Amino acid sequence: MNHRPIVALDFPNRQEIETFLSYFPKEESLYVKVGMELFYQEGPEIVHWLKSLGHDIFLDLKLHDIPNTVESAMRGIARLGVDMTNVHAAGGKRMMAAALNGLKEGSSDGKPPVLIAVTQLTSTSEEEMHTDQGLSCSLKESVLHYAKSAEISGLDGVVCSALEAADIKEATRSDFVCLTPGIRPQGASVGDQKRVVTPAKARELSSSYIVVGRPITRSEHPYESYLSIKKEWNGEI
Repeated sequence: MNHRPIVALDFPNRQEIETFLSYFPKEESLYVKVGMELFYQEGPEIVHWLKSLGHDIFLDLKLHDIPNTVESAMRGIARLGVDMTNVHAAGGKRMMAAALNGLKEGSSDGKPPVLIAVTQLTSTSEEEMHTDQGLSCSLKESVLHYAKSAEISGLDGVVCSALEAADIKEATRSDFVCLTPGIRPQGASVGDQKRVVTPAKARELSSSYIVVGRPITRSEHPYESYLSIKKEWNGEI
């Protein structure tokens, strides 16, 4: 196993990313997450620039709209050359299938980005799910329902808590992608996350990818923190 943690570039602009990346060797190829904050400020150019530096990109825009709109948006996203992107599973099977179709149509090389669906945000507690979303099932049942819907729709996997990854793979298939945010090294602040685990625990729980933000991006020594988390994620420490 030699997997890279996905680094969440939750910065407001390119300038701050340039400062952050200056701590890394130029030849270090990263897997980075570009989310709403950054994409809405810098636009598609931020994706082109990061790709030019040799980094892989998870474009985390969590699309959720009528099927036709999502399909059209995904055609454009495919043309950006990102490696992974996502939708909200709550948009339903027709929307997810439309998203996949848009990615396929927009991919000039016939190899669309990995497409995954958000189940329940790792910042959401079971109580909040009940009160805010009006769902009477358990959080685990909700996550599994969304995961199975994503698989039926042809998607590659889901965004979920590492705590749910093993159950999702059992309910779907062993190669179904479980990308897990909410990763914190032992002793780190959990911030606004509710369902968190360490990199080592995520590995034990069958996560396919882990996303790490502040423990790396807000570290006094970002590269050293990145290497430490990468080693733990790969079972080297």
